[in-house]
This record gives sequence, C-alpha cells and structure tokens, in this order.
Amino acid sequence: MAETTEFLGTGRRKTAVARVRLSTGSGKITVNGRTMEAYFVVDSQRLLVQQALGAVDGTTKFDVRVNVAGGGPMGQASAVRHGIARALLLVDANMRPALKAQGLLTRDSRMRERKKYGQPGARKRFQFSKR
Repeated sequence: MAETTEFLGTGRRKTAVARVRLSTGSGKITVNGRTMEAYFVVDSQRLLVQQALGAVDGTTKFDVRVNVAGGGPMGQASAVRHGIARALLLVDANMRPALKAQGLLTRDSRMRERKKYGQPGARKRFQFSKR
C-alpha cells in the first residue's frame, strides 16, 4: 500500500480559521466535505482559494482537503488561501519567493473592532447634549 504524505497548514483571516491538508494528487479541492464549487459559489472566492496553487503551478499536482470554520464566505476563502500557501511551504521551501511575491504568506490582520461598554457600537457614540 502506497503511503501518501500530507502537509498541514493553518490559515486565518478575520474570525475564520482553515485547517488545510495538502497531498499529492490530481487537483481536487474539498472544503468541509463538499467540493470547492459547491462550497464557494462566487467566482471571486474560488479564484482566491486557487491563487496559491496557481502561483507555484500546483493546480493539478495536489489534492487539498480543508476544514474551515468561523467568519463569512469571503473571510473563509482568504483563510483557505493562507492555509494552502503555508502548506505549500512545507512541501518545498523553494516556493517561498513565488508565494511571498504575491503576498500569500502574510496573514491579513484586519479584525472587527470590539464594541465598547456604554456605547452603541465600536466607534459610534450617543448624541452629545450640553444641556
């Protein structure tokens, strides 16, 4: 029985966390047990997911299995992209310049600002009245 090696990568964006398993294969991408096309219905999200594989010409070389949770569809797609890029680094460290040039290794740290107590929102304030 041939043993397939899996490479793990964790991707994050906003509140979404993606656990990526990369193995040699034919280019099949599975997200939460469904095909990528069924999970990410918007084309821009699919392009985001495939961006890291396209940067290193690995769209037909690797099978990708992803568990993603939290956030919305766009944040999840970005988290998957980040996770795939990190897993590709474990496959071959020589891919680093190609991935770094497109900014795929940097975690997008923009988060939602928390709501402050005694106020209606993060930045919004109740109307000021002098008298």
